Parts: sequence; C-alpha cells; structure tokens
Amino acid sequence: MLAAIGLDETHESAYRALVSAGAVDVPSLARRLTLGERDTERALRLLERHGLAAQSPAGPGRWVAAPPAVALGALLTQQRHELEKAELAAALLAEEYRASAAEPAAHDLVEVVIGADAVAQRFLQIQLGAAREVCALVSGNPVVVSGTDNDAEELAADRGVRYRVVVERAVFDLPQGIAELSAALRRDEQVRVVDRVPAKLVVVDGTHALVPLTSPDSEPAALVVHAGGLLDLVSGLFESVWREALPLTLGASGFSEREPDGPDATDLEVLSLLLAGLTDASVAKQLDLGLRTVQRRVKRLMELTGVSTRLQLGWHAYERGWVARRL
Repeated sequence: MLAAIGLDETHESAYRALVSAGAVDVPSLARRLTLGERDTERALRLLERHGLAAQSPAGPGRWVAAPPAVALGALLTQQRHELEKAELAAALLAEEYRASAAEPAAHDLVEVVIGADAVAQRFLQIQLGAAREVCALVSGNPVVVSGTDNDAEELAADRGVRYRVVVERAVFDLPQGIAELSAALRRDEQVRVVDRVPAKLVVVDGTHALVPLTSPDSEPAALVVHAGGLLDLVSGLFESVWREALPLTLGASGFSEREPDGPDATDLEVLSLLLAGLTDASVAKQLDLGLRTVQRRVKRLMELTGVSTRLQLGWHAYERGWVARRL
C-alpha cells in the first residue's frame, strides 16, 4: 500500500509494527517481523531517513514510529509535487516531439509502432490512460499480449473505466480463455460474442485507437490512431460488430449467450424504420446491418411480444411505448 512513497513490503511491515507496538527494541521487532536483527536495523535506519521512525528518547535502543498523519502526509505531499513536475516534463517533451516531426500534421494523426515489446507497451499504456471507456475486438489468436498479461485492464476497470469487448468464439478454446472471460464479467465488463471478429483493435475514450498489424512473415507492428477519418472508421467498425454480437453472461450453470431481455437502441431503430414503410433490405442498408441480422431482431421482438405477424408487432410496439405515434 505504501509502495507509492518508496517503501517496499519489508519496510512497510516494519513501520506498521512500530505503529502498533509503540516503543520497541530491535530484537523484539525482529521477532515480530520474522527477520534477522541486522536486517531489522537496516529497515529502521531507512524508515528514519524517510522521517517515519526515530530512536526513543525514553529508552536507549528502543524505536518509535513517527505520527502517520504527519510523516506520511509529508511524503505524500512530496510525491504529489514530483508527479506534477513529471507531468509538466511529459507535456513539454510531447510538444517538442511533435515540433520535431518531419510531417507534424500527419504524425499527429497516425503513429506506427514496430516490435512486439513496443506494441505491448503501447497497448497497456493507452488502457492505463483511459478516462471513460475502452472498446475492443478480441480474436482467438493473441500475438503480442494475452488476456493473462493484460494487467492494465483490471487496473483501468477498478478505476471505473467501462469496458465493452467483443470476442470471437475461438477465445473459449484458449488455455485461459474461460478464466479470463469469467474475470471480465465479474468486473462488470460488457462482453459480447461473434463467430469471428473482422480485425483486432482497441478504441479508448473515442479519441485514439490501436490497430495491430501482424502477418506470419513480419515483425509485430501496430497503428496508433489519434484523430481524423481513420479513427472514425475504426470506431464505426467496432460499433457495427458490437450491434450484431450476442451478450455473454455468467450464471450458476456457466456461460450463456443471449439477446437482451428488452429491445435495445438498434431494435428501436429497426422498428421505427419498418413502421415508416422501409423493407428489411432497406433497413439493413440504412443501419449498416446484415439482412439476416435485421430479420433475426424482428423475429426476436415478435417472440418477446408473443405475436405472430408484423402488424401485431407494430401495434404492441406503440402500446409498450417502444416507438412514438406519428400524427
């Protein structure tokens, strides 16, 4: 817990022991920590340098903890100051980097990252920098980062970042695939399933995306897209796949793929266009959906309302308030 202010597990344990024990000598503290006396004394000296411990004036050879509110507060203030300086330095370096690019306008739009380590690092970085939402298409053939290696996902989700993920069915066959999907659902991530995803990609906050570029004969690479039409294209691709995918849920009996219990936003768009007189094919074209997807959605809505004709479906849609009456 105190690693952020420069204390490892041993030193944090020593400080906590001092706080709970009051004044204590080295042998007693060593027994509490199950450490050698020499290692315990070294830990105390480091705590002393950080202002977290001092030798007790009441008894020679005894040590006491500095008050946490004062000592830790000072270290936290110093750490915040260092972070502010680092943020300023990062901003200045970013400006210098953009200014020195041969074609700054183009470089601001797309960045090429080459090498497995570099791609993995950027993949984790953009998730750690997410403020609101991460959207991803995940294939069953991870090349650079597997689900078990993606520590940034759990950290971002813990900060309240929303995840919407579409996985292809081959992910279930990966050694850790089921465990990773279970963990994602327990973190309240929204996960959907399709037979195959058209591409691997990650979109963060709608402001930038990472698109892996891999082939059997070349080194792993990726495009980091920052803005412009390409970002709109990548975001649109994700939303298109998301609309057609089946939600994945985790119950007592395991995974299940199901349609939502009620109509979603796409269902309501389909209904509105059908009631306006468009054919299934026209609706599919208008909403950038497959014809079978439109027909499947209409069939599910008919089953949901318990009707056998589309005319009855339209009446129920009005009665349930799914669509508004037109005057």
